[in-house]
Amino acid sequence: MKAFAAAAVLAALLAACATVTLAPRDPQPFDLLGRILVTYSGGALTGNLRWEHTSDEDHIWLMTPTGQTLAYIVDSAQGATLTRADQKQYRASSVEALTRQALGWSLPLSLLQYWVRGEAAPGPAELERGADGRVVALTQNGWRVAFNYYSEGETSGLVRRIDLSDGSNEIRLVIDTWRNVT
Repeated sequence: MKAFAAAAVLAALLAACATVTLAPRDPQPFDLLGRILVTYSGGALTGNLRWEHTSDEDHIWLMTPTGQTLAYIVDSAQGATLTRADQKQYRASSVEALTRQALGWSLPLSLLQYWVRGEAAPGPAELERGADGRVVALTQNGWRVAFNYYSEGETSGLVRRIDLSDGSNEIRLVIDTWRNVT
């Protein structure tokens, strides 16, 4: 019985350490401002977000609703770094592992860089399309993703809101401003 319990604990630890499949970096740059709501097993977070994405790196600011930076994340080929408001720094090989370690929830950044455009990341995905042909929902790498799009103005056709769920985490990203989208 003890051997079975030890094996179960070992299996759980290995599953917790398993690496997430990361998508290749999307070369198309963008800069967006929005709001984020995260519900996870340890609590909830609501605030603002700024994300600058280039073909080489990502810079993400998670801020309070009044604009104070809670966390600043940099992701590049050298790895990911998160600096909290108290100046404590965390480092990991990916933003997914980094946010899980420092914040208690995983931000699927390598996939999200595609999802914010209403596209699946490279790799297997189940897509649901609307009457206009746009992706309205997808399932990829254990995440269920639903999209809402802007319908008028210069942002027409761009993603307005994304709802993500992996069973234990729920993330809602509302994009208020798109800049440098080509």
